[in-house]
Amino acid sequence: MPAMNIRLAGVVLAALFVGPGPAAAQEWPARPVRIVAPFAPGGSADTLGRLVAERLSDSLKQNFFVENRGGAGGLVGSQQVASADPDGYTFVISGIASHVIAPAINANAGFDPMKSFTHVAYLGGPPIVMIAHPSLGVASLKELVAKAKTSQEARGYVSPGAGTLGNLVAEYWGRKETIRLEHIPYKGAAQAITDLIAGHVKVGSMTWTTAHAQIRAGSVVPLAVSSAKRLPDFPNVPTFKELGYDDLVATTWFSVSGPADLPKSIVDRLNQEIIKALDHPDVRRKLDQEAMETEKMSPEAFTAFVEQEIGRWGPIAKQVVTQTQ
Repeated sequence: MPAMNIRLAGVVLAALFVGPGPAAAQEWPARPVRIVAPFAPGGSADTLGRLVAERLSDSLKQNFFVENRGGAGGLVGSQQVASADPDGYTFVISGIASHVIAPAINANAGFDPMKSFTHVAYLGGPPIVMIAHPSLGVASLKELVAKAKTSQEARGYVSPGAGTLGNLVAEYWGRKETIRLEHIPYKGAAQAITDLIAGHVKVGSMTWTTAHAQIRAGSVVPLAVSSAKRLPDFPNVPTFKELGYDDLVATTWFSVSGPADLPKSIVDRLNQEIIKALDHPDVRRKLDQEAMETEKMSPEAFTAFVEQEIGRWGPIAKQVVTQTQ
């Protein structure tokens, strides 16, 4: 065999044994990328997913598309991604609902929120706001506490559902104040806010995204918000933190995660592209309109954050749901 052919054969064999090198990672994404939103269309997870997907499609010159797979508090769609190939072409809009609360209150979640996923990037989310119907006659959280403590009956409140962050924040606050609360769970935020506006119920605990239009219109009275600081567009609404509940800073946050064992090169690149997407003026404007707070985190910092949130809210979720069953 000629020497040139021998050398060529050696190069081919070496390439086969070595496998894909840095060039293969650089080629990602080479085909469309699916992002599963594990909730119904129109919610915060869906909105955030589509905002980010649009920017990623532009920056990475490949189609990033959102596919809604709702059910079981986000478990159905998350299970699909947990069992997908870790090739960088399937991700999920993860978050506190689907990766902290739902696994904590479902013994058969079908995945481990830490071991079954590679947590890529934090997106953000809206805080929780405690609101009251004007007919209740309270203008502050302090007045609500006083009214609740003088009543012989438990103070009823609505949330979008059992185990939602709105439910947990209200219960956490009620226990701090030793107030008797009666949770009235709804199957979604839309009906909960509708009945509250109508005066059928008097107190609610739900996301700012759900309530802010009604707050602006004066249909409900905002008592406290769970953001770290007062919201710029609503400077008269105090935070739970400044009212003395130092550890009651929480958002219904969302994020991007993929199956376990994703290549680090893909994780790092996607993390940086998502951070760039969240900084885009069009995206920033839409997030500000919904009071969605964002934070830049590396994949490592975000993974540690998820673990902290599991430790913080998981036990509370288990306790609250057990007591209401």
